[in-house]
Amino acid sequence: MGRDYAWPMPTAPLILIADDEPAIADTLLYALRSEGLQAEHCLLGREAVERVRAGGVDVLVLDVGLPDIGGFDVCRQVRAFSEVPVIFLTARGEEIDRVLGLELGGDDYVSKPFSPREMVARVRARLRRRAPADDGADWQERGDFAVDRAGHRIRYRGRVLDLTRYEYALLEALLQRPGAILSRAQLMDRAWDSTAASGDRTVDTHIKTLRAKLRAAGAEPDPIRTHRGLGYAIAA
Repeated sequence: MGRDYAWPMPTAPLILIADDEPAIADTLLYALRSEGLQAEHCLLGREAVERVRAGGVDVLVLDVGLPDIGGFDVCRQVRAFSEVPVIFLTARGEEIDRVLGLELGGDDYVSKPFSPREMVARVRARLRRRAPADDGADWQERGDFAVDRAGHRIRYRGRVLDLTRYEYALLEALLQRPGAILSRAQLMDRAWDSTAASGDRTVDTHIKTLRAKLRAAGAEPDPIRTHRGLGYAIAA
C-alpha cells in the first residue's frame, strides 16, 4: 500500500488514487486534501480493486500503466461489483485509449501532464453528479428528462444519470431540440472544446455508453434515434 494519511473530516468524500509515480500521487493528495476531500493512495492495481471492494470510495483516479495489472483491467474488475466513478490518468492520450477506457466503464480521461486544479475540478464534477436529486437545484423539465444546467446533471424519470462531461454535453444538446437530427459535426461542436481531439468514432462511442446508462435507468425503448448518414435525435 502506498501513502495513507489520516484526515480529520471522516464525512468528506474519499478519493482513491492508484498510481505508481510518487511525485504525481503526492501532488494529487495535497491538491485534494487542500480542497477538504479525503484522499488515499495505492501503488498497485490489485490494491485498488480490494480498496474499492472494501467500500467508502467515492471516486477512483486510476493510472492506466500500473506495474502489476493495467488500469483498464482494474476498471473491468471494479465494474463487476461497483459503479464508483473512474477517472483514468495516463501518459497515453491517443483516441483509441480514450475510447477503450470509456467502453470499459470509465467516466473521464486525463492525460499527463495535467493541472492538479483541473483534476480537483473533474473530481468535484463527478461528486456533484452523484449527489441526491432533491438538492434545491433549478431542474428544467423536458419530457421524461430534467436538466440542471448549473450542476451539469440530467435526470431521467427522477433518477440522476451518472454521466461523463461528454455524455452530459451530448444528451443536453439533443434535449435542447427534441426530434431534431443533429449531425456528428454539430454534436462535436457542442460537446468538445476542440474537434481536433475527437472524431465520428468518438461521438459514436459516447452515444453507445450514454445509451447503456439510459437503459440501466429504465429507458425503454431507447430514446436516442440513429438516422443513418445524418446523425442522432432524441424522441420528441
